[in-house]
Amino acid sequence: MRTALSRSLAALLAAGGAALLPAPAVAAPTPSPGATPVNRAGTSFLSATPIAAGQPVRVDASIGDHLYWSFPATAGQVQEISATVTFPKGRSGASTWTVDVFDGLRRRQACTAGAQTPTVDATATSVALGCTLREVRPWAEPWSADPLPGSYVVRLSVIDLPEADLGAPIDVDLLIGTIGDRGASADDGELAAPLVPNTKAGTVLNAVPPVDPDADDEGDPLADWLPDLGSRWVWTGIGGVLAAVAGVVGFAMTRRPRRR
Repeated sequence: MRTALSRSLAALLAAGGAALLPAPAVAAPTPSPGATPVNRAGTSFLSATPIAAGQPVRVDASIGDHLYWSFPATAGQVQEISATVTFPKGRSGASTWTVDVFDGLRRRQACTAGAQTPTVDATATSVALGCTLREVRPWAEPWSADPLPGSYVVRLSVIDLPEADLGAPIDVDLLIGTIGDRGASADDGELAAPLVPNTKAGTVLNAVPPVDPDADDEGDPLADWLPDLGSRWVWTGIGGVLAAVAGVVGFAMTRRPRRR
């Protein structure tokens, strides 16, 4: 009996100790072998620079710029965004930076881990940002904001800093990695088409629209006998008619009756 109790107590202590241990940290994304580095960034959602997971990004920018990149994601993947901003020396105050992720419908996605909005003081030479997205689902209800297959947009910007530091040069390093890929899950549904933002909403029509010859034949025949009058002539005619009517009415009201 004592042996059984001792074994049970030892098992409980081992389980409790394992629960108290810190969870192993997720390794930062690493560049893919042979990936071509990217040295540019977009300035809006429509001009976001496309990149792939494992493709390193390094750009020169200025404090105050909004930098945009886009990347694809499929069902079952968990994407992690890691960014580092290097500052020049001699900044005047603390600054707060943020990395935001949006899906193909421009819905802001929540981060489950990472320093999404860190603040650094004036003496810091760099700041590290990170965001781990939720697992991409193959389908979701229309009212939900769950991540779905398609294109995602990353925006890196500063949201609070002294005005004197605006425009200072910075170096930005960014990398997107896939830390989990379960493939197609057992969800009972599938998205009809990936959520990809439409960057070509329409085309400019420079040509003159063709005239339908049958449309002229359906007009009023009486209109062919009338001259083309502008609005000035129409209102002048109406004014003349009203003036004549007013004159006749005024004369009838003011004339003296004849004596017999």
